[in-house]
Amino acid sequence: GSRKSSSARVWIEPGVGLVTVNKRDYVDYFLSPRDRDHILGPFIATETCGKFDVYANVRGGGTTGRAGAIRLGVARALQNYNPDY
Repeated sequence: GSRKSSSARVWIEPGVGLVTVNKRDYVDYFLSPRDRDHILGPFIATETCGKFDVYANVRGGGTTGRAGAIRLGVARALQNYNPDY
């Protein structure tokens, strides 16, 4: 996904809910709780929290733009995984 000048490549797979951003845990990568919550939005909307692991590579822009790019990537990955989401 892309947001402003940030670009993210996102992969999901069935798992326990781990979110990895640039090979780091997303809690360590995004210090703002708002940005962390923003990334999890698609899982809350589809009621799939804790059912998928997320791996994201992101670059460009600031932290909020990066979180938005990952959020869009997660939403698209969920849509590709199961169109009913």
